[in-house]
Amino acid sequence: MKNYYVNKIKQSNGDHEVHESSCSFLPSVENREYLGLFNYCKEAVKKAKEKFTKSDGCYYCSNSCHKQ
Repeated sequence: MKNYYVNKIKQSNGDHEVHESSCSFLPSVENREYLGLFNYCKEAVKKAKEKFTKSDGCYYCSNSCHKQ
């Protein structure tokens, strides 16, 4: 299982990106919200969407959950 976070600041396209804790693009502490421990990024994105409807996986650490 991995720890996941969501960026509280939306990107220019309106998405809030979901990151693994080891991601080199993990937002700073003040700009992220902890989502929890998950086996798959899909579960973490689903959790993020409870607060940020437009959420997406990070291209680099959660690519299988990143919409092209």
